[in-house]
Amino acid sequence: MTATEPAGPSPGPRPEGGHDDDSLTELGYRPELKRTLGNFHTFAAGVSYISILTGTFQLFYFGVSHGGPAYWWSWPMVFAGQLMVALCFCELAGRYPVAGSVYNWSKLLGGPHVGWLGGWMMMTATMVSLSAVALAYQITLPQISAWFQFIGDGSSGTERAANAVVLGSILVLFTTLVNGFGVKLMARINSAGVAIELIAAIVLILLLAAHITRGPSAVMETYGLGSGEHLGYLGAFLTASLASAYVMYGFDTASSLGEESLNPARNAPRAILRALVASFIIGGFILLFALLAVENLQARQLSAQGLQYVVLSTLGETVGDIVLWCVVIAITVCALAVHTAGIRLMFAMARDNNLPGGSRLARVHPRFQTPLLPAILIGLVAVGILVININQPQIFSVVTSIAIIMIYIAYLLVTVPMLMRRLRGEWTPAEGRFSLGRLGLPVNVLAVLWGVGMSVNLAWPRAEVYNASGPQHWYLRWGAFLFIGAVALGGFAYYWFVQRKHTGVLAEHAAPATP
Repeated sequence: MTATEPAGPSPGPRPEGGHDDDSLTELGYRPELKRTLGNFHTFAAGVSYISILTGTFQLFYFGVSHGGPAYWWSWPMVFAGQLMVALCFCELAGRYPVAGSVYNWSKLLGGPHVGWLGGWMMMTATMVSLSAVALAYQITLPQISAWFQFIGDGSSGTERAANAVVLGSILVLFTTLVNGFGVKLMARINSAGVAIELIAAIVLILLLAAHITRGPSAVMETYGLGSGEHLGYLGAFLTASLASAYVMYGFDTASSLGEESLNPARNAPRAILRALVASFIIGGFILLFALLAVENLQARQLSAQGLQYVVLSTLGETVGDIVLWCVVIAITVCALAVHTAGIRLMFAMARDNNLPGGSRLARVHPRFQTPLLPAILIGLVAVGILVININQPQIFSVVTSIAIIMIYIAYLLVTVPMLMRRLRGEWTPAEGRFSLGRLGLPVNVLAVLWGVGMSVNLAWPRAEVYNASGPQHWYLRWGAFLFIGAVALGGFAYYWFVQRKHTGVLAEHAAPATP
């Protein structure tokens, strides 16, 4: 299979009114994916990946357990940090509206080696993230009905973990089938699910607000958590902040669908910001009013069952079950969006012949007009990750943590090279597109500092996250460093000694040479 050299940075897309495919051909690629996605579709892709109902209902218990009600302040903290990253991504989305955005951006900014590592980390993280999102079914469905607890009665951690694998595998099968039938079906289901999620979230906010029993000063309460520890409450707060850090990411999905969107250079930056800001506002109110409405802030169930307990105990079983069914829908479309983003990333890397069997992985199905093999492969890997951990009670926190850290690192492989280009005076936003202007450098610096700091915080070898139940093992405590190190070093070693000798845009995917 012949290949051409990968395209380097271009001056950016043509002025407003140019064809949607202009910037793609300037990057050296032939347009292949069908453009059918409008403004709401791209916005919905970002919102569904972040998925406020999924994240808050999956991780509220963790934040309250380790930080008490005051953990709520980690929500605006994480938003401020992620906003810096999102603003950098908006400039890139306006200049390079291309599939597999993080991979292509890191390649164009940092060179082919940095690009490959960024794509590899993001692709692996996406497959682990799909498994992590699928696990959220276990936290919600059995609380709606005991019928969904297929294995045992759920009284032991092992039974819950095994049941989570069964439910999660069913969800991954669904997302594989939907993505296999093309982006149009995916977009319809995703948009409908996001609309339901947004309506349900707003209704939930109003219902919780109507049941408030205490004043906002409650979110200053720490209940003495962290006392006796080296960092005091700061240590407890940093641990609890993981519950917020686990939620607000994935906004780049709006740009990863750039080759299937209409006018992506203009709409993708807007979709990224709208998705992040909307998620911050809605999620912040849900968490705040839940803390103000629950009858007893020190109830044992609050740390065990989380937001599901608040909804059922405060709103009653009938209304609570309706809300929880909406959470199930949110989890479903979140998994769908994660799977979709992973497919576009794998397609983008394969198109550059940067993966084994690149030609097959980058093949677009003639009928469904989507990369079919990546959809199947990502689904199989995600299920495999679930099955390997079938008897691990700490599967929830470990799988989720590792996935998020890898995504934060992949984001750094974009923001760091971007900062280096700014410092060398080599970065200019596309003319007529989203631009930070003079704020570009300070925002980029803050994005890098935030990414480094939060990556360390996420990976810190806490027993509460990586070895929550005994016996204690050093390899579990250091699991994030060991697993991510193995993925990064092993993957890059393969690339350096094998794959880089063949890298280059595959001829059948390359843009026609201009005379």
